[in-house]
Amino acid sequence: MLTLYPAIKPYAEHSLRVDDIHTLYVEECGEPTGIPIVFLHPGPGSPCETDHRRFFDPKLYRIILFDQRGCGRSTPHICLVNNTTQDLVEDMEKIRKFLDIKKWVLFGGSWGATLALLYAEEYPQYVLSMILRGTFFGRQKELDWLFKEGGVSKFFPEHWKNFINHIPENKRDNPLQAYYDLIQGSDEVARMAAVKAWGLWEAECSTLEINPNIEKKLTNPHHALCLAAIETHYFINNIFIKENQILENIDKITHIPAIIIHGRYDMVCPLENSYELSQAWPEAKLEIIRHAGHAAREPAITAALVQATNELAS
Repeated sequence: MLTLYPAIKPYAEHSLRVDDIHTLYVEECGEPTGIPIVFLHPGPGSPCETDHRRFFDPKLYRIILFDQRGCGRSTPHICLVNNTTQDLVEDMEKIRKFLDIKKWVLFGGSWGATLALLYAEEYPQYVLSMILRGTFFGRQKELDWLFKEGGVSKFFPEHWKNFINHIPENKRDNPLQAYYDLIQGSDEVARMAAVKAWGLWEAECSTLEINPNIEKKLTNPHHALCLAAIETHYFINNIFIKENQILENIDKITHIPAIIIHGRYDMVCPLENSYELSQAWPEAKLEIIRHAGHAAREPAITAALVQATNELAS
């Protein structure tokens, strides 16, 4: 089974001012003359990590990573002003121009796949191909699946109970709004308890087998606060796009080759998302990973992603 490439360091790091408020951290790794590929991190609000550089052969790829608005090394931290999906799409285009890239490959999982699809539909002329994992369209039924009783809660009832116990009983009909209110509230104790519970709920749903490393990362106070604040901001606004917008505009990108990878037992973003996408996109190749859930670091998902980047480069 394929594993990640050895650890590497950037050969260039940039601070790119994208508006009057936000400055993005951007890095380049691998081969400067290689195939340009941009890594779109999950979340929104979960920044790039050193392992994210390792899905690609550094001798063949010019690897671009950046922290999206408000998270990681981009500043200001956890800033929700001018922080919408449209802003992030335009940030990608500014990065492409800044780095003088004619066309690039888009690589994204979960929220990163959402952003890749939206960018491609806006700027198809600059996309060579795409590698997507765990497709997320941001539709109301997907948000309800995650954050209302009767969805994924049916598979994780004990974890769901812990998740909703952090919000008042009279607000449990809309946990997403309740969590947003807590996270944006002035009670610091309640706020930090909420962000930890938010991160724990996501961690417990993300993998087929329990992964203490993912749980530790998503409940780390610094990481959890950024993730919960930005995710709830996006989710209560239906990720700032129209319902079913991606599929309604899919004809703009059906000429672009793509590999879609999805875990059979993905409880965060159900497999039906990627299946529906592949049915509307004949050029896309769907790979269903039998022994995996949602997370990119599950061994079978990691192997499929590395295989996809190798296949593309060859």
